[in-house]
Amino acid sequence: MPHLDPIDWIHRFEPGELEVHHLHQAKRCLLDLIGVAAAATQTELAGIAARYVRTQHGGGRPLLFTPGSASETGAALHGAWLIDAFDAHDGQVLTKGHAGVAVLPGLLAHAETERLSGHEFLGLLTLGYEVATRAGIALHATACDYHTSGAWNAIAVAALGSKLLDLGRRRLHEAMGIAEFYGPRSQMMRCIDHPTMVKDGSGWGAMGGVAASLLARDGFTGAPAVTVLDETVADIWNDLGRRWYLHEQYFKAYPVCRWAQPAVESILSLRNAIDHSGRIARIDVHTFHEGACLATTNPATTEAAQYSLPWPVACAAASGRVDAASVTRRLADPDLKALARRVHVHRHDDYDAKFPAERWAHTTVTLDDGRVLSSEPCEARGNPTNPLSDTEIETKYRQLTEPVLGKRADPLLEIVMTLEQRPASDLLPWLGATE
Repeated sequence: MPHLDPIDWIHRFEPGELEVHHLHQAKRCLLDLIGVAAAATQTELAGIAARYVRTQHGGGRPLLFTPGSASETGAALHGAWLIDAFDAHDGQVLTKGHAGVAVLPGLLAHAETERLSGHEFLGLLTLGYEVATRAGIALHATACDYHTSGAWNAIAVAALGSKLLDLGRRRLHEAMGIAEFYGPRSQMMRCIDHPTMVKDGSGWGAMGGVAASLLARDGFTGAPAVTVLDETVADIWNDLGRRWYLHEQYFKAYPVCRWAQPAVESILSLRNAIDHSGRIARIDVHTFHEGACLATTNPATTEAAQYSLPWPVACAAASGRVDAASVTRRLADPDLKALARRVHVHRHDDYDAKFPAERWAHTTVTLDDGRVLSSEPCEARGNPTNPLSDTEIETKYRQLTEPVLGKRADPLLEIVMTLEQRPASDLLPWLGATE
């Protein structure tokens, strides 16, 4: 079978002709990203991001849910930083990372987006997921270490920008090459080991992807994108248009690293048998190696809480929920801090063997009377095999947006879920600064 030319396929892709059965999933992704972005405006990172782009990236593009404006690159940087600040956005297991976090801000960064139909907007969003996911899988297959999502979602953002700017096939090729070459090849495990605001690199990925398309428009040339065009990754790209990775994204039920979420599910499965969290003498979580690396017991910052396994397990054991307050306002709770110190994490060989395609954990809880409660092996909810329902996605959206957007939350939901019947310009004003 001859190899498909990914650049040619992307160039010929018509976003307004995206098949109907993809539109609903694209809207689910869009709604989820919007909810996460709104909630993220309450984080410390959000304030820093906004001040930076307003002063260092001056321009006229509006900022996502934030007062002020910036250049195209600044708006993309801010939007992806914002979504990444609240770790509840969608992802894909084989990439060990996230596409939508950069793709949506990259799409919103261009003024040309305002002329799209809603169908075209959703079509380009879908294209971004297809390109980003394959680029991520290809990078993991060819690189010697584990890079952040920004290293590969930049390539998708460049492809979208090139489509919006109508650059043609040759400059699309250059833009994707520029984005790959300048993309942030940051090592993900450094942020796992030392959780800080650098997060998953997607702010720089979105900014780099937008810059790449603008540079290509002006004639700047780039080295070919190896993760797209090399013979060794051809099989990853050959199924463009046949296998739709849009439908293989997961949705998070909780605003913490996906690697911690199987453990959260396992402790929640035992909670009804625990009379009171004060009776818990010890919690032992058995999970895969990468999950066990989320070792911070008493996080002092939102970022450390999101890259901790003991903390959300303690929150779930104590209250039955892991929510926005769990990674912000509740960080100083002395009872939670004490309970988190009683969480012990262990590697499990069988779960190691299943990673990254599957992420599992089980938990045992020892009570103060000596009784031991044991969970079944659990996966995180929200995978394609155990998806969040439309109702659950909408409930999550409301929980994240209503404290921030108030009465704007309901009409925004309605616009998103009927977007294929509207112009994109119906949506964009609703994504501006909160009151």
